[in-house]
Amino acid sequence: MSRRKHILEQVSKGNLKVEEAERILRALAIEEVGELAKIDIGRDIRKGIPEVILAEGKNSQDIIKISLKMLKSEGRAIISRVKKEDIDAIKRASPKNVRVDIYEQARIMILKSNKFLQEKTGGKIGILTAGTCDIPIAEEAKVIAEEMGCDVFVAYDVGVAGIHRLIPPLKRMIEEDVDVIIVIAGREGALPTVVA
Repeated sequence: MSRRKHILEQVSKGNLKVEEAERILRALAIEEVGELAKIDIGRDIRKGIPEVILAEGKNSQDIIKISLKMLKSEGRAIISRVKKEDIDAIKRASPKNVRVDIYEQARIMILKSNKFLQEKTGGKIGILTAGTCDIPIAEEAKVIAEEMGCDVFVAYDVGVAGIHRLIPPLKRMIEEDVDVIIVIAGREGALPTVVA
């Protein structure tokens, strides 16, 4: 359970005054990691999108410092564009009571406390790729969407070079009443136009 949720539960039980909870919640909006980073821990509540640590361009020790601080504050740390050597270092530095999920193709690593619960939002997202080279980007979008509490429907390698491959997954996404379809087409630009 996140610190914010705990505070709100204390208010609902009458153990904490609303004014005091408001003061605490404001103080929790930004977590500083020394001079290294300022984590926007209120983003998930404000926007429905969790803060994500971009590992690219950071050394392992900095990623560890930021992710452990976020884990402590939020109960979860999402790390994107993570390299194999960073994964190993982060796993070694993670507390024993933390679940570590690794999504190699998406290059994402997620640390979750045992108490963290991801609630479903009711959002539905479709993801299509034109070719197989687009799959890593699609997997990155899929993992983040799932961490936002969305149901995700995917279909890969359905580009316009074989347009007949597109119809069944697109029909399913329409039947599932997805809220949005993400189309990834790195080598051919026609698929987004066809889907639109």
